[in-house]
Parts: sequence; structure tokens; C-alpha cells
Amino acid sequence: MAGIHEALPRLKAALGEGGAAVLVAPPGTGKTTLVPPALLEEPWLEGKKVLLLEPRRLAARAAAYRMAELLGEGDVGGAVGYRMRLETRVGPRTRIEVVTEGVLARMLRSDPSLEGVGLVIFDEFHERSLQADVGLALALHVRSLFRPDLRILVMSATLEAEPVASLLGGAEVVRAGGEPYPVDTVWRDRPLEGWVEPVVAATVRAALAEHEGDVLAFLPGAAEIRRTEELLAEALPPEVDVVALFGMLPREVQDRALRPSLPGRRKVVVASAIAESSLTIQGVRVVVDGGLQRIPRFSPGTGMTRLETVRVTRDAADQRRGRAGRTAPGVCYRLWTRGEEAGLVPARAPEIREADLAPLALDLAVFGADPGELRWLDPPAPAALAHARELLGALGALGSEGAVTPHGRRMAEVGIHPRLAHLVLRGAEMGAAAVACDLAALLEERDVLRSGGGGSGWTPPPVDLGLRLEALREGRRGVAPGVDVDRGVVARVRQQADALRRRLGAAGAGRRGAVGRSEEPGLGMEQVGVLTGLAYPERDRK
Repeated sequence: MAGIHEALPRLKAALGEGGAAVLVAPPGTGKTTLVPPALLEEPWLEGKKVLLLEPRRLAARAAAYRMAELLGEGDVGGAVGYRMRLETRVGPRTRIEVVTEGVLARMLRSDPSLEGVGLVIFDEFHERSLQADVGLALALHVRSLFRPDLRILVMSATLEAEPVASLLGGAEVVRAGGEPYPVDTVWRDRPLEGWVEPVVAATVRAALAEHEGDVLAFLPGAAEIRRTEELLAEALPPEVDVVALFGMLPREVQDRALRPSLPGRRKVVVASAIAESSLTIQGVRVVVDGGLQRIPRFSPGTGMTRLETVRVTRDAADQRRGRAGRTAPGVCYRLWTRGEEAGLVPARAPEIREADLAPLALDLAVFGADPGELRWLDPPAPAALAHARELLGALGALGSEGAVTPHGRRMAEVGIHPRLAHLVLRGAEMGAAAVACDLAALLEERDVLRSGGGGSGWTPPPVDLGLRLEALREGRRGVAPGVDVDRGVVARVRQQADALRRRLGAAGAGRRGAVGRSEEPGLGMEQVGVLTGLAYPERDRK
């Protein structure tokens, strides 16, 4: 990756002299895994560690393992480790700690000066997640108050660098040149109509016949990925493996997607946006881009966030295209026309403009920071922030003067959305810790129920929290006619619920049982409704 290596001297000088830098490098040039190890011997980093923030768990884990390999270590937990929700692999020798973005706020709550950290790297910052924006604002605040020696580096392939450099106090923008290998682009000759899955499957089949190497296909979410998998499984030769890749899958399935194909075999990875950034999927020479992405939309009226399927943005499309040129020349099939490409939005709006700001408001209250005193690339909207503070007041997290309460501090330590943290803490006080943790995990994660299929059309599972508790506790395949239990999601929800119980110190406070037969005395569906209502205090006024 000559581009990165040639840029390193300027990057080291910028960080050493100015304390901050912005690195822009094309997809596939290795910035995620080559830059942190290359900086370890800089004198300003002596005795300190590097925090590398990644937007996704899979990317964080993969980056940690790759850097450990580059440093000649057999496993993570030595010189390189990672820290994310529900999983930590760090040790006393760890110098590079890869963390998911939400971890930084938790680290700052326990150590506001980030003692022992010499450099914070914000990778793939173009995604502009709420947690990344908050993390950068707090890191700049820490540097101005306590740690003038703290270095900050922002990295991306498609970032508009100058506004970020200005936010960092006029930091130098370092550009690494050169896409590793050329990628040809193929567009459709007419707009896509109807379902995207059959078109993706047909394009994958054609690409396998016309090109060498493995194929990476992008779809918006798990349901589309599963349907495409089924279509491909019926049509591909036996030497081609089809592997799904999205966030809720078990680690071993995700790892299988990242590994190179065995000799004599080929692979099709059907993935969500999780594969856009920071990952090298070995052997991929072809990308098939379905042109859709799923993003969260917050509705202040309902107090809930829903996922919405929208057209891919131009920067995300460029990231996806770059996956085909990481290890050899490649080709990218875009399932839209050249004319439609001109209408793509350049980049997704920063999440801070449209997200639920309750987690941000609680983090800032615990940290003791006034949003108006922080430096933001895009400041939170005053109306949205006021709405978030109103909710926190109703949950008892903020007092009448807006200061964080002891209950608010405990909510922040639980590490989930403030609504659900309140549910868990109050549920524990009511003697219902186990079921409160189950409910919080169910409400936070993806639905454990899915349509059982087998009919002429798809119908969503019924809106019934009791059915979902039964699915979580009993694990039966069908809990209602036409409805199946997604066992992979159930495993994830159970893991999260168990982690919440451990966090509360409530491992012995109750054990899972069927609804109405919980070993927490007197707890039936009416009480479950009361617990759920704790997370939505505004519903009492409607």
C-alpha cells in the first residue's frame, strides 16, 4: 500500500507538531491497519496507547486481528486488543485498543482525562454517526481542559476534509494517493423495477460466469440478504459457497465471510452496509451493488426510531465500489443507470441532525459539559436537545435545574438507551430485575419473530410483546400461526439480557420462566406492561 507508506512521514510530522491531522486515503489503501502500528514508536506516544474508533463491531474485531498479525502476534489481547459491547480482549501489554464508537463515552465517564491515551483515531468518519460526532466533541474538550498533549486523527476515504481540519484548529490534511487496483464500473441500461433480490441474484450469476474471483453483493438488510441467499442457493454450481454478512450474525459466520475461499472453490458474500468500510474480504474481485441502504429515522411524536430503506448515497456507493479493487483489478455492477447516478445524494446527513438525542444529552450531563461550550462539526438542534432533556427529566435522570441526578448516573452506567436503562433500574427496585433485563434487550435488539412464510404473501408478526417473551424464554420454532422464531436474534437478545443482569449484580435475582410463571413472585403480563410503560412516561399523557 504505497500510498499510505508515502503519506506516513507527513502524517507523523503533522501529529507531532500540530497535535491533530486529517488523513484522506482511497478505499483499500490500508489506513485502518497500517497507520496505528506505524505510529507506535513516535516519541510523543511513548508509554501511551492508541484508541482506534470503528463504527461497527465486525470492523473493529477484524482490524484488531489484522494489526496483531502485522505485528507478529498470534492473537489479540497482546500489543493489540479490542473493546466493544459484550466483548473485551485487552491485556497489560496492549498499546493499540480498537473500540466501537460508543465505548469512548463510557471511558470518558470513568476517566475524563483519558490518562494513558496518547492518540485517539476516528476511523471512517465520513459515516458521521452520532457517537462519532459526540466522541470528537468530547475529545476536543478533554484536550482543551486537561490534555493538551492528546493527539487526534480523523481518517476517511470519502470525507470532505477541510471542515474537519478547521474544527481541529487548522489541522493539516494529509492525502494518500492511489487506489490499489483499477475497478471497472458497469451500470444498468434501464431503471430497476420491482424487488431488488432477483436482480442481484441474476447479476451475481452473470458475474461468476464472466469474471474470476469472489463476489460481494450489497443489500439493505437481513431480510433481503436471506431472500437473495435462497435464490442463489437454487441456482449456483456446487463449488460456489454463499455466505451472509450482517451485524446480527454469530461471530463464526462473520469470520467465514472474511476468510479466503478454499482452493477450487468460489464464494459469494451477500452483505449489508457492514461491508462498506474497514474490511478486506479476501478474494473479492466483483461487487454487485443493489443501490439501497437502511438508515434509522427518529420520530419525536412516537419517541421511537425506525429503519427506513433509501437510495444509497454517492460516497457509500464509492466505498462499496472500492471493495472490488483491494487485492486485484475488479469490476463493480451498479444496479442503477448512469442517469440515476447523477441524482444520488452526495452523502448521508449527519446522524446528529435527525437522531434521538437522549443518549447524547445524558452523556453530556454526566460529563458535565454544556453543548454550547463544545466544538461541533454540526451542533445538535436546540429543539431536539430540549426534547431529549424533557424526556430525561421525566425519567428522573435530570433534576429541575438540568443537572444529572444519581439515578441518571446509574442509567448512564447501564450502557443502553436512557429509556431502557430506566426500565431496568426501576424493574430491579420492584424485584423484577430478570424480566426487566429481558424486556430491555427485546426492545433494543432486532425483532426475534419473523414471518414463517409458506403462504402466498408475507405478513409481519403480530404486535404482541408477550409472544416475544415466550420466544425468548421457550425458544420454540413457532409461537403463533405463520410466525417463526429467529434463533440467531434470540441468542443475541439473551446475551444482551444476561450482560444487563451481570451489570446490575442481579444474576440470582430471577431466572427465565414462561410468561406468567416467572420465578419473580407475582409477575404476570399486567406487570410486564407496567415495566414496559416505565420506558415511555410520555404515553401516560396521551
